[in-house]
Amino acid sequence: MRTSTNVPLEPLLTYAVASAAPVKTVSSLTGEALVELPQSTERDVADAYANATRAQRSWAAVSVRERAEVVLRFHDLLLARQSEIIDLIQVESGKSRWHAFQEVAGTSMNARYYGLRGPRLLAPTRRYGLLPVLTHVLELRAPIGVVGTISPWNYPFELGLSDVLPALIAGNGVVHKPDNQGALSVLWGVRLLRECGVPDDLYQVVLGDGPGIGGAVVDRAGHISFTGSSEVGRLVAEKAGRRLIGSSLELGGKNPLLVLDDADPAKAASGAVRDCFTAAGQLCGSSERVYVHDRVYDAFTREFLDRIRRMRLGVGLEYGPDMGSLVSQRQLDTVTDHLEDAVAKGAHVLVGGRHRPDIGPYYFEPTVLSGVTEDMKCFDEETFGPVIQLHRCETVDEQVERANASRYGLNACVWTGDTARGREVAERLEAGTVNVNEIFGVSYGSVDAPMGGMKDSGVGRRHGIEGLLRFTEAQTVATQRGIPLEPPLGLSQETLARGYTTALRVFRAVHRR
Repeated sequence: MRTSTNVPLEPLLTYAVASAAPVKTVSSLTGEALVELPQSTERDVADAYANATRAQRSWAAVSVRERAEVVLRFHDLLLARQSEIIDLIQVESGKSRWHAFQEVAGTSMNARYYGLRGPRLLAPTRRYGLLPVLTHVLELRAPIGVVGTISPWNYPFELGLSDVLPALIAGNGVVHKPDNQGALSVLWGVRLLRECGVPDDLYQVVLGDGPGIGGAVVDRAGHISFTGSSEVGRLVAEKAGRRLIGSSLELGGKNPLLVLDDADPAKAASGAVRDCFTAAGQLCGSSERVYVHDRVYDAFTREFLDRIRRMRLGVGLEYGPDMGSLVSQRQLDTVTDHLEDAVAKGAHVLVGGRHRPDIGPYYFEPTVLSGVTEDMKCFDEETFGPVIQLHRCETVDEQVERANASRYGLNACVWTGDTARGREVAERLEAGTVNVNEIFGVSYGSVDAPMGGMKDSGVGRRHGIEGLLRFTEAQTVATQRGIPLEPPLGLSQETLARGYTTALRVFRAVHRR
């Protein structure tokens, strides 16, 4: 199976603002050298913001409809040339081709949604005025200026570009710092956007690790969007707070999956396999904790383990494998440490549990543990790998209580034979998105609805109206005609107060429901 891409890598590096010594990146599929990636200095970050600021002034003068048309052209060209970016996503992240395609699908859906809806969402909106007819009020949406974006390695293309696209439609410039392990995918996206009409200097990419230049990216942004760990997210939010700028943060997750007592064990097991092992579990929306009602526990466990044993394992740039590799040695070390810690403290491996260098240097088998207890690292720390804990519960109330007993609240899944009951349970879960009888993709792919986390899983939302308006400043313009608000000549303040009191009561009566 093919493991190296035919996409020329060196030309992509010219789209970065980077003048420092390069670092070597490796293919997650083979462990072999991929490219020497130039790194950015704080001076490079400053230059990137200066270039984006100059370009943004002209871009903001372009109509929203024209800006949206650029993004819609990007949508079309992305689908036409998807094989190129899928190759890059795979060699950088290690995921299977099917899971890499999902990044293309998600990004194109975002482009379509904002390309079609953006002009209407950003149009001037009439609001109720103080005095009917006499007070004319408009809500306007102005671009912030230059948005800073910091994106992770696990979904390098989608989690980077899906925040960039609405920022551009809103009239902003962008300075983007991807993770080094996902930089090539982002640089390919920059090239494609320029081919579609985005001005050369408007969208800038800087390269480097977070401690090196992440602070500089936050320090000059008009708004910062960050996807990453909860620990780093706190630092980003603190920096943004000091500068009084907005921030949207999608952070960690330790997501629960609930199999209720009336669920079909086979259907729930099939969904759980897809949910838990997409991108080898390196997905903030994947489930790592599975709570199964006692009534269906045995049947579900048999189905779940059987399906896992039948998964097609492998790496390569063709469709076929059900699960790809971990991204790096560092991630392999984390997964191995969590597993060994759990087993040493009494957990049982029901399936999997092995590093598989015969498949790929960072490949780890899909793994299920039982007997996980609170003293184990994997209990509430984000493993971010294909290691799942299985728990038996006596009641639905217990399932909900244990699902909510986490500092995280990003995503959850509920499997049931009664969708109305499933929605009732979903409303009790402390998670920003909940999926009933499907996995994370059904909520994430519903791009008209907001996506984000509760508790330590983040602040703000991507997707939907909120995902666009976060990149704008709201301005209210109120125009008064006819009667001024001050007392007319010869009318006392007391008489005017009585008049206003009567008017307020009339308005309340008119709008009574």
